[in-house]
Order: sequence, then C-alpha cells, then structure tokens
Amino acid sequence: MWAHQGGGRIVKTSCQRGPLLGPSQGKAAWCGGPERLPSTTMDGLEGIERILVVIAHPDDVDFGSAGTIAQWTAAGAAVSYCLCTDGDAGGIDESVSRPAMAAQRRVEQTNAARTVGVTDLHWLGHADGRLAPTIDLRRDISRVIRRVRPQRVLTQSPERNWERIHASHPDHLAAGEAALCAVYPDARNPFAHPGLKLDEHLTEWTVPEVWLMGTGERADRYVDITDTFDTKIAALRCHVSQIGHVENIADRLRDWAIANGTAAGLPTGRLAESFRAINTQ
Repeated sequence: MWAHQGGGRIVKTSCQRGPLLGPSQGKAAWCGGPERLPSTTMDGLEGIERILVVIAHPDDVDFGSAGTIAQWTAAGAAVSYCLCTDGDAGGIDESVSRPAMAAQRRVEQTNAARTVGVTDLHWLGHADGRLAPTIDLRRDISRVIRRVRPQRVLTQSPERNWERIHASHPDHLAAGEAALCAVYPDARNPFAHPGLKLDEHLTEWTVPEVWLMGTGERADRYVDITDTFDTKIAALRCHVSQIGHVENIADRLRDWAIANGTAAGLPTGRLAESFRAINTQ
C-alpha cells in the first residue's frame, strides 16, 4: 500500500517489495544491526531541524539526493555535508595533477551545494579510491556528527547493489559503513574516541534515524522531486571535471527518477528519489 501526499512530499510503502532486514531477520552487515522504521506514513521533515549528509566523493550527493535536499532546505531544514574524500582520483584529464583535481572538486561541490541551499561543508581529506571504514574515519565522522548534532543522517548504503554495480563503488560502501558505525555506537558513546570530548569538548549525540541512498528495490522512502529536478541537474552540472563530457545526463537522470516514481506509485511522469530509512534511536 502506498501513501502519497502530493508533489514534493514523502511517500512510503507499508507492504515492501523484495527482502528487507528487520529485527526478526538478524543483524545487518554494519555495526549495531539497526532496525527499519515503523511501517507508517510520515511527514518527511517532522521533528527534523538539522540533517547531515555523509558521502564518499564530491558529486555523490547530487546524483543520489540533490532533488530531495533542495526541498529540505527550502522547507527550512539546515543541511550539512560531510565529504570523506576530496575526489582527487576522479576526472578524465590525466594532465591535471591530483592536488589540482582535489582543489577543483572542492570548488565544484561547494558550488553544487549552494545550488540546493547548503553552505556548511566538512571535508575529511581521506584518500580517494582507498577509503576504508577504519577507526580514524569513524572518529572523523563522529566528530562532525557531534558538531552538527543532526536528527537525521543521510548516507550511502554499505551493502552492494547488484542491480546497479556502479552505485556500489568501494568508497561508497566504506563511507556508508563508517557512517553507520559513527551513528551507532560511536557518536552517542561518551567513551568512544575520548579525545573528541576531553580535548575538543564535543559531547555525545544520538542520531534518531538514518536514510540510505542506493538501496534499489529495498527502498521504503520516496520523495517526489518533480518540482526540484531542474535544481538537481543544475547542481550536477557544477561538477564539470566529472560530467562535462557526458551527453544527455539530464535524460539519464530523468529516466532513473521516472522509474523511482513508478515504484513509489506516483502519477505517470512524476519523478522521485528513493531511500531506505533506518531507526537508530
């Protein structure tokens, strides 16, 4: 059963398609085995003032959720980005040095973020192409969580998507795994990464929920982005080093969004982004 609250609203299913992890199916692959949120219709921003997006590379967030983020910021939510790498292993021009590429991608992501109403960016500086869910990465994400103190974290799925293998770059999986570990147990545990509290005076914080990108058929949250699709494309076009040579990028993204809209039960032609929500209270 699908609940639809109109354009730009959250929709969710109460009878899911495909396998879904829940408390009766054992723990998930990441730390803590978080459970899915209850199967009820809910307002997409009810009780949400601050949202933290944790991603591996510049441009990941714009491919996966820029339409949704544009709506969140327009509705008054404060959205922050935490980027695990500078994306220095990206691009197609081998004449560009890696430090220059990293600098360019920071500028591109800053401009893309501004396009969707985000100005608070946290750069962790870990190695692009070699990201791993290490204790250091977990600590660094926990630091940002304690600073931002979000009610929702949006991150990449730590599970491989066999339907779209390109969505499962190893860095994406590592960012999602580390973010889930930072949400639970690290950021809420006053004794985890003790220097954060003792030296930096960053007290513990519990994130109530996590939304995952790139979950394919296991998505249970769909946001109608028909009215913000052009903003999403404008944000993506800021990433010249990555997609400047790609033809028909808007058409490709529109096809994906139409498929999501169909899966969500939206009227024909409506566009959506999909997520899986996890209760981490």
